[in-house]
Amino acid sequence: LRLEVDEHHHHKDVYEHSITVLEQAISHEERLGGPNLVIRLAALLHDIGKPKTRAFIEGGGVSFHHHEVVGARLAKKRLQALRFDNDTIDAVELLTALHLRFHGYGDDEWTDSAVRRYVRDAGELLTHLHVLTRADCTTRNKNKADRLSARYDSLEARIESLMEQEELSKIRPDLDGTQVMEILKLKPSREVGQAMDFLMELRLEQGQIGEEKATQALLQWWAKQKP
Repeated sequence: LRLEVDEHHHHKDVYEHSITVLEQAISHEERLGGPNLVIRLAALLHDIGKPKTRAFIEGGGVSFHHHEVVGARLAKKRLQALRFDNDTIDAVELLTALHLRFHGYGDDEWTDSAVRRYVRDAGELLTHLHVLTRADCTTRNKNKADRLSARYDSLEARIESLMEQEELSKIRPDLDGTQVMEILKLKPSREVGQAMDFLMELRLEQGQIGEEKATQALLQWWAKQKP
């Protein structure tokens, strides 16, 4: 990591950036109930994929596209080699994979469906992801730092609001597997799984629509699946 220049030019290398993120994550650990091994490992390893994804940009500069995906695999491999327990490994892998999700939306307003996906993908590690994302802001530009902090404040407020309305942490399709098999006259099969995936996507996109509308949408989807 010492060989990789931070693409944001906030630090002389990614190692220094990672240490700063670790220090900032530790300063937010009260949100996690105190010292937390998972958040410390995730902060230290979140950019581990940068050396393998470095690419030089014409005209100067460097990029690390998809370093979060590559980094998640590398973090898992490294922690397995160090014999960490599976729960810790899985948690650090997921946080590494998701650490750029917030920035992927740019300055655009988050839709309800995007908020639902963010919560669904983070699962029980949502607060860890909050801490890691905030800690990953290491810019020395106070205006930019304040702007990023305000944007994340807004996202957390949106999450809390939707949590109250929809119980986001318990997102489920409007129909269960038994109902799907009954409606489509199917036995347990791959098609049932595909139907449940469709209903989950529908739930994330539109929120709770009720069993009647979900059934109509399911039947329309199923009609398109037939040859």
